Amino acid sequence: MTTDAQLVGLTDNAPPDQTPPDQAQPIAAGDTQRIASLDFIRGIAVMGILWANIVAFGQPFAAYMYPDAFTFPHSDAEDWMWVAQFVLIDGKMRGLFTLLFGAGMMLFMEKAWARGQGRGLQARRLFWLMLFGLLHYFLIWRGDILFSYAVCGLVALAFLRMEAHKQLVLGLLGYVAGAVLYGAMMAPLTLAADTPMGEEGGALEMVAPSLEEGKQIALDDGAVQTELIRGGDYGDYVAHMVGTHTADLGFFIFIWLFETLPLMLVGMALYRMGLFSGGFEPGRQRMWGWIGLLGGGAVSLLIALWVRDNGFTYYGTQAAMVGFSFLPRLPMVLGLAALLSLAAPHAAGWLGSRVSAAGRAAFTNYLGTSAVMMLVFHGWGLGLFGELGRTELYGVALLGCAAMLAWSAPWLARFRYGPLEWLWRCLTYGKLFPLRR
Repeated sequence: MTTDAQLVGLTDNAPPDQTPPDQAQPIAAGDTQRIASLDFIRGIAVMGILWANIVAFGQPFAAYMYPDAFTFPHSDAEDWMWVAQFVLIDGKMRGLFTLLFGAGMMLFMEKAWARGQGRGLQARRLFWLMLFGLLHYFLIWRGDILFSYAVCGLVALAFLRMEAHKQLVLGLLGYVAGAVLYGAMMAPLTLAADTPMGEEGGALEMVAPSLEEGKQIALDDGAVQTELIRGGDYGDYVAHMVGTHTADLGFFIFIWLFETLPLMLVGMALYRMGLFSGGFEPGRQRMWGWIGLLGGGAVSLLIALWVRDNGFTYYGTQAAMVGFSFLPRLPMVLGLAALLSLAAPHAAGWLGSRVSAAGRAAFTNYLGTSAVMMLVFHGWGLGLFGELGRTELYGVALLGCAAMLAWSAPWLARFRYGPLEWLWRCLTYGKLFPLRR
């Protein structure tokens, strides 16, 4: 899950720049109310992403979806925690981040066009984001989203001039197409692996052995990951990432192409239509927000209970996460965006302002969280990898969110940007900007 003008939910809010318009210059932060709304939602999203990712920080990567990949047994209570996370968190926080990515691209370009600048500035910004993502992926944590965001963002540049309603329709159609594609990909796998259809002859019977092999490869890689991280040899860990998981980057782009790019387009359209700035009638926006959130949540709960009742099988959890939950996730993401946009203007108290500050420094918080989790879990740090269950991992996530709320507001009271927001800004424009207010 940045900007002079909100990108990927990673942002800086600077005073308007007074550089003459014929020079390449930073794009000023836009309307205060719009930025407040985006920052507040971004703060919720960046903390929610930590809750989503904490299992894969502290346990083998496959444990994110598959409870039996934990290094010790998953309790009954933690099975229900899996259900709760599946319904409330998984995919929803990333979806919010992606909507904000699209909204941020649109806001950024509005300012650029107003100053006679073009898409090249945005492309350069995405290039640096791509490099940040690669460093994050190989050197810190395998669950990076920035690389995929940058690649899909470069594609999204082609749609910036499209009319808002066409962006919305194209984005929704693309997302639904992804739901059909991923559902069609995943359903046969769980049928072959988890039902009698995989034993009764025909094509599914032929597929079943290769599915068992694929599952074992993922679990074996988790065992290697556990050994490397616990061992504390950072060089061996990086070598494993480069040698074994470089090809995964292309697979991730394919997997998320029908989610990330469509949601970027939807975010662009909703920004232009005024969702984040009070452009919709509040009562109707609230009603549709709750319908989307509760309706999508109810379907997601049914899917989660199906997974639980079937014993959390490997391909059942995969199918639920990647395929079956894809479509009901959309109304939940849109519903959350609608409701949080309405809540943002009223979140002016101590907690609300801290959440917004965490959103303003979301780039630093996102990458900084990964760095801190290395310190917590790797053998050269506290060495807790594979030692904590889901319950304890949620406690770590709670402490991580508390840290985001604690540092972001005091820092931004003294400095113009978060540390990585400032670095990204300097790289984008090719010059140093003052950091202290």
